Formats: sequence, C-alpha cells, structure tokens
Amino acid sequence: MFATLPDLLRLLVVPAFAWAAIRDVRTRRLPNRIWPPLYLFGALLLVWEAASMWPFAGSDGRLFLVLAAISLLFVAPLGYAFWYLGAFGGADAKAMIALAVIFPTFPAYEVAGLALPLVDTDLGVFSLTILTNTVLLGLAYPVGLAALNLVRGEVSSNMFFARPVATESLPDRHGRLFEGPDGPTRDGLDLDALRMYLRWRGLTLAELRADPAELRDPASVAQTFDPTDGGTHVGPRTDGGRAVDDAAPDGGTPVDAAGGAERDAASRRDFDDPWAAERFLDEIDHGAYGTDAATLRDGLDVVAGEDRVLVSPGMPFVVPMALGLVVSLTYGDALFALLGVVGLV
Repeated sequence: MFATLPDLLRLLVVPAFAWAAIRDVRTRRLPNRIWPPLYLFGALLLVWEAASMWPFAGSDGRLFLVLAAISLLFVAPLGYAFWYLGAFGGADAKAMIALAVIFPTFPAYEVAGLALPLVDTDLGVFSLTILTNTVLLGLAYPVGLAALNLVRGEVSSNMFFARPVATESLPDRHGRLFEGPDGPTRDGLDLDALRMYLRWRGLTLAELRADPAELRDPASVAQTFDPTDGGTHVGPRTDGGRAVDDAAPDGGTPVDAAGGAERDAASRRDFDDPWAAERFLDEIDHGAYGTDAATLRDGLDVVAGEDRVLVSPGMPFVVPMALGLVVSLTYGDALFALLGVVGLV
C-alpha cells in the first residue's frame, strides 16, 4: 500500500468507528471520552499536512486550504446543526465533527496497483463524501425493515417504519413505540424514557402490566429511585427479574396489588396526574428524551394493556457512518458516481 504517512495514519480511525458502531447497536450509548482524542488526532494530521505545504504558494497548497476550510467550516458545523434541529443524537454530531477534522481532503492509497478510492469528486471534500455515503446507506434501513416484516408476514402501511414485538421484550429493546391508545403514531414513547420511569418508580414492566389500574393512581407512588439515563446496560432490571422476596430495586417497598373490584373501580377514576407522569418529569434532574406527560401516559396505557406493540427500532447514525467511512475509503463517492451514470455530473 502506497500513501502519505498522514493518510496511512488516518486508517486508524476505521477500527475506532467500528467499535463505536458495535457499542452503539448494543447500548445506544457512546462515552464522550472517545471524541477529544479523535479531534486532537485529526488536528495534528491537519497541522502536519499544512506545514508540508507552507507557504501555500502553489495551486496544491491553496486547494488544500479551500478543502480544509469547507470541511471545518461547513461539514463540521452541519453536524452541530443536525443535532440542534433534532435530526442527530449528540454522539452522531460529535462523530461527524470528528470525521470533518480527520478527513478534510481525499486520501489516496494504492493497493496491488489499484488506486483507492475508486471514485473521486470535483469538489474533493472527503468528509462530505462520507456524509453522502452515510445518508445513502441509511436510506437502506427502512427497506431492510420492510423486508424483515414481509418475511414474517407482517404486511401493513407501517412496515417500513416499525415492527410488532412482544410487549414483555421492551425492557431490552431500543427505539420508540410506534403507537398510542388511538393507533399508530410517529410520536410514541421513547423506550429509554419508559425504562427511566420504571426505575424511578422501582417497578418492573411485569408488575406494571399486572396491576395497571392501581398503579395509574398517582397516590400509589411512594418512594422513588434514581431513573438512570434509561440505558439497557445500567440500573436495576425492568424486565420482571426479581429476587425471591419480590423487593423493589434499591430497597424500595413493593406496591401491593389491588383486588379485582378495587382494580375495576380504579380504572374508572379520573386522576389529576395519571401515572404520576408530571411528577416524574418534575423530579428527574434531566430530560426524558423529549417526552412530555401526555406521551408518557399514552405509552404507559399501551404497554399496560397490549401483549404486542409496534416499535420503531430506530438506527444509530454512527452505524451507517462507520460503513460509509469504509465505502468512502474503498469505492469513493457513491452519490457522485450515481449522478455521473444519469449524466448530471
């Protein structure tokens, strides 16, 4: 493989993003500590290349400055803008900024006489190529979800966006409910927020489903607990796993089940704060993934009463970003190639 030393060093980012993608799939959480080293790494490579081209008198030096400026002043802020508008998670935005710093220009490699990437662009901003490849790969996700639903015989108008799952499996899943009490909705309860609520109350999902009428009463909330951040990898279990004595997590007092007649009566009561949703949101010291009280109540009503629910799994953007990085380093700019096929470039 023939390449400049900075371009060879840039390949070290590939295993870092592969690890981030695997962790994001498993936990939907990426530690903030992984990004500063990547920013520093990219900055050092950028300074290295800039020093080799000083004083930028030739066309190559001036082109390098232009491409680096586009990557740092357009692509990197674009990641922040996507996060601000809610299109990205925080980790997705930080990953995109890291790529903008590390890959401002197209790297070049020669493997067995083959020059990689195969497809360059007229603009030549490599971080922008990674972004467009990421978007194209991301578009394949709903198609794959629809194919999975089709194989399982789950054919509906929502098959590109969600799939039915057993309600009891929700504590180990990521994504959000794709339905409310009145039917499918794209604004359903985030499953991380559901875990936060259950941990705050010291309940398992099985307990909530066993006696929803009583637990809907805000007066049934006694001692509360740390809601954590709702991740599946932290905090007490919310899937029904309990000690033999059925004690609540963290030493809380378990809620007594109401009798059948009392349960029916409770289900007909109007409470000022059903499920203590407003109290939950007021007491936690951080947000619950944009969840408001109405969304929380609707979601709890659904999971309390349905054995199967529609869930939109969602896809962590770091996953197609890692794949987009590999595609970009080998094939190059897929969108540019596609536009060339149809004669637009």
